[in-house]
Amino acid sequence: MGDDARSPPLAMSDGSHERSFSYEPERGVYDEALLPAGAPRPSYAELLRRLSEIDLTDLAARLEREIEEQGVVFGDEEGRQEAFRLDPVPRIVAADEWERLEPALVQRARGLEAFVQDVYGERAIVRAGRVPARAIETCDHFEPRLAELPVPPVRIGVAGLDVVRDAGGGLHVLEDNVRTPSGLAYVVAARELVCGLLPEELAIAPRPLHGGFTLLAETLHSCAPEGHASPVVVLLSDGPANSAWYEHVRISSELSIPLVTLGDLEPSHGRLQAVVDGRAVPVDVVYRRTDEDRLTDESGEFTEVGAALYEPLRAGTLVCVNGFGTGVADDKLVHAYVEEMIRFYLDEEPLLPSVHTYDLANDESRAAVLDRLDELVVKPRTGQGGQGVVVGPHARAEDVRRLADAIRADPEDYVAQEMVMLSRHPTVVEGRLEPRHVDLRPFVFLTPDGGRVLPGGLTRVSLDPDALVVNSSQGGGGKDTWVLP
Repeated sequence: MGDDARSPPLAMSDGSHERSFSYEPERGVYDEALLPAGAPRPSYAELLRRLSEIDLTDLAARLEREIEEQGVVFGDEEGRQEAFRLDPVPRIVAADEWERLEPALVQRARGLEAFVQDVYGERAIVRAGRVPARAIETCDHFEPRLAELPVPPVRIGVAGLDVVRDAGGGLHVLEDNVRTPSGLAYVVAARELVCGLLPEELAIAPRPLHGGFTLLAETLHSCAPEGHASPVVVLLSDGPANSAWYEHVRISSELSIPLVTLGDLEPSHGRLQAVVDGRAVPVDVVYRRTDEDRLTDESGEFTEVGAALYEPLRAGTLVCVNGFGTGVADDKLVHAYVEEMIRFYLDEEPLLPSVHTYDLANDESRAAVLDRLDELVVKPRTGQGGQGVVVGPHARAEDVRRLADAIRADPEDYVAQEMVMLSRHPTVVEGRLEPRHVDLRPFVFLTPDGGRVLPGGLTRVSLDPDALVVNSSQGGGGKDTWVLP
């Protein structure tokens, strides 16, 4: 991963702050900005040099004030809207690495989209023995009512893939998010905020993000029912109680589409009507951003959102993006089979591997996992936001024993993954640069013509020293992500 020769520590221009930029990369953990011996990676040299001339405490404080003034907020687990946590040090992705990553992301999203269509169609991949039927039938987000329709209206549209880097520098997909992937507006906000504060004379500049909202608009319009050249698109939200309400408002404004809640919708004669500015407007496309992502509940009855949208969906007059039923593609157990989907549907070898995931309903896999639970990461199959995750190497012995009993009792309720020590990135902590774990959520926009990727995405960062959970809902933050030209 580069030259191991010892380099002098990066220093502030004021020698009294010499240690502000000096930490030793930890053995066995990849540092995004520093080589193993501590020298900057080539793409970071200019940025770190200029940061060495800046008062980091002041930089972080100014950024925090800008976030508050612009009202960039995200909801916590208690439903409170708090200022979005954003670190001022951007992550840099070299051009050659992005050129390899971008087609890999598109390939994966295309494979997931093909799987969704097949699940609600012929299920060829199941008949071929490449994915077990039980993985679909026991999926919490499988929607049987959609499978009964002649042309199931299930579209992914936008995919947010959680990409991590291992200790050797290799990239892997930790999880797939295709139900309600959030973050696009935060990507754009991060770029506006960070680039507005860093020195203008920096000799490096990222690829622009001005096309991000355009990509979303093109995707939404491309999903419209046939014959609708100028479809009416609305963004359906829960309102201010939704954790990503800031994003909903921003997207509505940028795309010039109505922002509606469930109370604004009314199905009528096979069409969906939305009350916009006091009048009823026929809707062709719903961009669903509600917390409720099920068409039906556990008893098979319609959810409130499902009841409002089902008849127009069944009539073919409405398309929902990201649609009900897409959750079969980001189910944590199904994640174990995504590479096989790419081979089956696209007849290609996967360009970006998954973090190895074990199907615990398989007797052989379960036995192997139970023998080494203290080495693996175990997740509840239906969990999200890092909730309920047990990191074996960091868990207490009694917790590992309880987990083993739970797996034996209900193996299909859990999945296990190989432990990946997430890479680290220099992050401002009390006026110093300290290493914190990161991942990357890039966004893929799918249309009938293929897929496109927003350059970079949102780098998510854990703000606790040793925590591997980077989700904003659990105290994590974000970083601007610069893809170099």
